Amino acid sequence: MPAPKVLISDALSPAAVQIFKDRGIDVTFDPALGKDKDKLAAMIGDYDGLAIRSASKATAKLLESATKLKVIGRAGIGVDNVDIPAATQRGIIVMNTPFGNSITTAEHAIAMMFALARQIPDADRTTQEGKWEKNKYMGVELTAKTLGVIGCGNIGSIVADRAIGLKMRVIAFDPFLTPERAVQIGVEKVELDDLLARADFITLHTPMTEKTKNILSREALTKAKKGVRIINCARGGLVDEEALADSIKAGHVGGAAFDVFTVEPAESNPLFGLPNVICTPHLGASTSEAQENVALQVAEQMSDYLLKGAITNAVNFPSISAEEAPRVKPFVALAEKLGSFLGQLTEGSVTAIRIIYEGKVGELNVKPMTSAAIAGVLRPFLSEINMVNAQAIAKDKGITVDEIKREAPGNLESTIRIVVEADMPRHAVGTVLSDGVPRIVEIRDIKVDAAFAPHMIYIRNDDKPGFIGAFGSLLGAAGVNVATFNLGRDKPGGDAICYVAVDSRVDDALLAKIEAIPQVKRARRLAF
Repeated sequence: MPAPKVLISDALSPAAVQIFKDRGIDVTFDPALGKDKDKLAAMIGDYDGLAIRSASKATAKLLESATKLKVIGRAGIGVDNVDIPAATQRGIIVMNTPFGNSITTAEHAIAMMFALARQIPDADRTTQEGKWEKNKYMGVELTAKTLGVIGCGNIGSIVADRAIGLKMRVIAFDPFLTPERAVQIGVEKVELDDLLARADFITLHTPMTEKTKNILSREALTKAKKGVRIINCARGGLVDEEALADSIKAGHVGGAAFDVFTVEPAESNPLFGLPNVICTPHLGASTSEAQENVALQVAEQMSDYLLKGAITNAVNFPSISAEEAPRVKPFVALAEKLGSFLGQLTEGSVTAIRIIYEGKVGELNVKPMTSAAIAGVLRPFLSEINMVNAQAIAKDKGITVDEIKREAPGNLESTIRIVVEADMPRHAVGTVLSDGVPRIVEIRDIKVDAAFAPHMIYIRNDDKPGFIGAFGSLLGAAGVNVATFNLGRDKPGGDAICYVAVDSRVDDALLAKIEAIPQVKRARRLAF
């Protein structure tokens, strides 16, 4: 099998390039491509992975050319330059490196807070101009002041920790911050209006979403404590910049320090030129340590995915660690094939899918298995479905998906049972034995034992003499070679199942002859 190919289209550390090479990946490093979208589009079709920073734009149009692409790795936390829905639709994993620049960004926020409190940039400028305006720059101490943290996740909690070390009181607004976590990191969890009323300094560390856009709106700023100083090293658009400029001019807000802006590069902005306003050109992650960290991290993550199937820090798919990937992968394959089996037999609209994990498989990470099962069931109806977009498509279609874990029945250590609700309920059970091969072990409450093959025939029939002979004669006359032949029945003379692997696809004419055998109730051609 040829080595996976990765294209690096932005400036990345040479050490990251070496990681790809050391892991046996064929890597192309062309940092100028990020600014040449036409050349990037012409090249991307040959690659399994794309590693980028902020210059490259993975747009929906570009991804149309990325016919082999499996993963996009963003060296950094922001994925604004990647069309996530388009990537998801195409089954492309999108990874970022949310922790590689956490310390650096947190330290920049603290540095901005110090600079704002003591008006350092202006004082430096006028001093170097030969002025000595000691009395003009009266600052404030940080000790005993209240810092309001909006968004107390990874970076926000680091900022809070540093602020507590400076003897500040820290309050935090974050709907996802639990009371237990707040106590653990030493902050007081509050609502936004309470934070606005109490904070002497406000720092933002939340992603940019529809809910957080302009979280510091004109109305919110009027509720803020007079003289408050605002720091934004997170995302442009979290603060209404026009409203903030007006509030600074009116003397209500005491100052602002911004590293991010609604429009970047920020060649002009309402905040520029205002007193006690500090602006930096998106330097939050700009330290040599952070650049090295995120580059090495994205190289390791992409390599692990392309070589082992491990998924780390994906924004559009559940994580699978490198350690658990070898154990999870066979069950992911089982879930997909079992779902495909049921999907190919289903008629009518699917309304619900229930996946039951029985035994030790339930102790594993079942999220990717569930996605695989959904994709398998729905692929006969939706050719564009894949493991990455399966959950979202099922939700959009109003299909209920349930995950259930319970003890394993019988002698099998682990089984996956899938139930599909459509024109009528259908279910099947599968397992993975020590050989790692997915097998189907139960269909319609009838025991079987069959591996999946590219071409198969499924027959439901009456358990009466003559069927096997007639069926075999038809296959022989048509020149169709049988690979495996599996039978099961509920009782002698009752309902029976015949599940056969063949070496070539059965055509419509032969399938019609099989269906005409007197004992046959239903015959279906299956492909895996």
